[in-house]
Amino acid sequence: LPEVRCTLLIGQYAQKYYLQDSYKTLTQRIEHWQEFAPRIYVMPHPSPRNQMWLRRNPWFEDEVVPQLKKSIKSLL
Repeated sequence: LPEVRCTLLIGQYAQKYYLQDSYKTLTQRIEHWQEFAPRIYVMPHPSPRNQMWLRRNPWFEDEVVPQLKKSIKSLL
């Protein structure tokens, strides 16, 4: 894919593979999302198991999701 302008790294396995040792935990990587954006967005896996993570980290939906929406909209 020669013209990839935005990549979503969903879940810890994708993030560990592509970001190697940037940060130890999923939460740390997502907390530092601005270091990777707008080319890469780090996100939790949308599994029901992660509902507790989403409840504990409301900043994700308040900060990251709106910015991701803006980025995607500008790419379309």
